[in-house]
Amino acid sequence: MTLVVFDYFNMLAKIFSGTVIGLDGILIEVEVDVAAQGFPGFTIVGLPDKSVGEAKERVRAAIINASFKVPDTRITVNLAPADIPKVGSAFDLPIAVGILTASGIIKKEILNNSLFLGELSLRGDVRKVSGAISIALLAKSKKIKKIFVSRENISEVILVDDIEVYPVDSLINLILHLNEVKLISPFPHQDFISLIKEEKYDYLFEDIKGQETAKRALEMAAAGFHNIILKGPPGTGKTLLSRAFPSILPAMEKEEILEVTKIYSVAGLLQNHNFIASRPFRSPHHTTSRIGLVGGGSNPSPGEISLAHRGVLFLDEIPEFPRSTLESLRQPLEDGFITISRASGTLIFPSRFLLLAASNPCPCGYLGHEKKPCHCLPGTILKYRKRLSGPLLDRIDLHIDVPSVSEEKLTSNILSESSQKVRERVVKAREIQKKRFKGLKIFSNGEMSSAQIKKFCQLSPEAINLLKQAIAKLSLSARSYFKTIKISQTIADLNGKEIIDTSYLAEALQFRSHDE
Repeated sequence: MTLVVFDYFNMLAKIFSGTVIGLDGILIEVEVDVAAQGFPGFTIVGLPDKSVGEAKERVRAAIINASFKVPDTRITVNLAPADIPKVGSAFDLPIAVGILTASGIIKKEILNNSLFLGELSLRGDVRKVSGAISIALLAKSKKIKKIFVSRENISEVILVDDIEVYPVDSLINLILHLNEVKLISPFPHQDFISLIKEEKYDYLFEDIKGQETAKRALEMAAAGFHNIILKGPPGTGKTLLSRAFPSILPAMEKEEILEVTKIYSVAGLLQNHNFIASRPFRSPHHTTSRIGLVGGGSNPSPGEISLAHRGVLFLDEIPEFPRSTLESLRQPLEDGFITISRASGTLIFPSRFLLLAASNPCPCGYLGHEKKPCHCLPGTILKYRKRLSGPLLDRIDLHIDVPSVSEEKLTSNILSESSQKVRERVVKAREIQKKRFKGLKIFSNGEMSSAQIKKFCQLSPEAINLLKQAIAKLSLSARSYFKTIKISQTIADLNGKEIIDTSYLAEALQFRSHDE
């Protein structure tokens, strides 16, 4: 029988790791104490959930299968701060490293300025965890120079600059590295912008016959990031126009890519993607619950509006969504984030999305149709329209009627303007806005506050007079007033002009007057 004697000063180890609360990483100190004597035991404290508590068995098996011995004494693991709930399997690796360090197998000095993250298999392999990019950003902010993660997490973690990223395949390889027996080379950082591939779209503007007004409105929405609703009878191309909309959207900036990738990492939706390079296009079914749409749950997670951050949330047949679900969109549409409060605390998820909605004019869809009669009762039509409240409609910038396409246009061989040409104008308009908002945390006209509108938007004297007349005749709300100016500014940007004249304002007004 071999007697293992531990040095007193090696009985306690502290390892840096992290957890995710909402979308933000929180630094966690994994303190491991290996008692010099006492009955064998393995305890994890510090508000661990069930998945963290199960780490005991995964860590024990992984250490044994790595050909090392788990101390036959009492092991206590403290996850500090103790008042923050710990969720998930990401603490497996730091706990194992802590036990081996406290046992004298790994040198303490080598752990300085390092953070560990990963789930362990029973064999000792290191597996992928959710939210790795959030914790990598945390490590950078805390001046931690090294992060050890699963090789599967490398593609998202290397997006973070100024930190050495070490891909860890197994526990034994990590031990050999930390003991300087067989070193692991840090993964080289790459300019991920160069890795972005040109996206291919299934639907393009040139494939859609007619609907020039709707296409123009969608161009304005893409250029200024304005919310838009398409209204018309079935078969007019509302859904097709919506599906083609991503083909004219500008590429995301680096900051936007990091924001969206962090959301998808926390939600566990990165899968085989290195990062989210194209703007999200989320299209939830009308049976989606309120929690599914805005986020939440006992362990709050991002909903569809957060998954659509910096992209598009497409609600087809929007009146079919429960009114309570739609009303929950009012705050995030206005603020660009959603606040979720639970007994354990309050979380904030970003939700700066472009709302693209489609609606029929009535339940049967043929109200006002030139050839097909409407069979809906007046009360039924009224009830249908009341599913969309005034305050919600007021938050939608562009209201577009999509009529039926004539036989001549449907059978015409003349090609419509391509998505590529429209996108080029959108990109030029966005470049103007990028310069306008340099140094601010906004990227488009649609994100401007009322104060920023007053600062950046210049109307000609004639445009001011026209706007005053519109306020009186159309009874524009204060919100509609500012939204009209934002749309006018976007039209001016599309034309390469600085001053908003009457023609730009008049075009904007025609898309605001439908709901007033």
